[in-house]
Amino acid sequence: MNNASHPLEGHPVLHTGNVDEARQAVTDVYLPHQLSADTSGGLDMVLNAVDQRLFTTGFLKYGAPTTLVMPATETCYHVNMTTAGSTHADRSDGEHAVTAAHSSGAILHPEQCNTVSWTPDAEQIILKIPRKSLESHLSDLLGRQVNAPIDFDLGLDLSTARGASLLATVEFFVTELDRPGGLSEMPMARDQLESFIMSQLLAAGDHPYKDDLLAPAPQVKLGRLKPVVDFIEMNADEPLTPNELARAGSMSVRTLHASFQRCFGLSPMAYVRKVRLEHVREELLTRRDHDPDLRVTDVATRWGFFHLGRFAQQYKERFGESPSDTMRH
Repeated sequence: MNNASHPLEGHPVLHTGNVDEARQAVTDVYLPHQLSADTSGGLDMVLNAVDQRLFTTGFLKYGAPTTLVMPATETCYHVNMTTAGSTHADRSDGEHAVTAAHSSGAILHPEQCNTVSWTPDAEQIILKIPRKSLESHLSDLLGRQVNAPIDFDLGLDLSTARGASLLATVEFFVTELDRPGGLSEMPMARDQLESFIMSQLLAAGDHPYKDDLLAPAPQVKLGRLKPVVDFIEMNADEPLTPNELARAGSMSVRTLHASFQRCFGLSPMAYVRKVRLEHVREELLTRRDHDPDLRVTDVATRWGFFHLGRFAQQYKERFGESPSDTMRH
């Protein structure tokens, strides 16, 4: 077997040449299916995967011609982004899609049966997104309830600006999940990036909600943002997301973004960062003379800043001095 490194190698599930073991591993991580493979040249299956709060991220290859026949899952979307080789996908409503490395992928609908055939060199990054995660996210973006499956086209174009951005973000996400001290140890940042990936998927894929999603968002006046601002102040030390902020203001995420930009000149999460920086400074100023063991690192991480170099830069840009200078003065 080829022992070359693969994405998510820090989260191995299985590396095998046995078809039955390969079928069971993919069933356990993703979905039940029938697997047939031409093993005359040997099978070199690799599956790496990690469960996150909103979805499962994995890397899969077979190293042999294979075909997967998958019944409708009812509960999850599967987003297959081909990073090497190619696949051919068919689904029960008659749609077909061919995926090619870094240019196209496929979205498996939860209420459709799907058949996907892989070339021997095919490799994919696959997201398994529960319906609840994606449909709730779309509801937050639109400001109205989405209770039915999102009718994505089977093919996903990764060569467009939106598609390329989605793939680049997912590849960055995968790299960071493998990095010591990376996103795996930063729950606030990880949650925000997962939400961002779902927004990018909804913008890149073709579905009936897309025109509404990409239309200019309505805005609200400053007074309507007060519940959101109050919510941020009271929960600045929690892992806030745009979705939670939008719910606090009873508005869509799109309206939230447009209104914050108009009223404050900042995105909602940039405003959250500003509030957190102010809390850090207040704590450094009030505790420095009474707590000899006070450390900037402890205060920063308590307020959601896990990348300390970036935090120090943002702090200096905001207050004109470094956090350590605040401690010393």
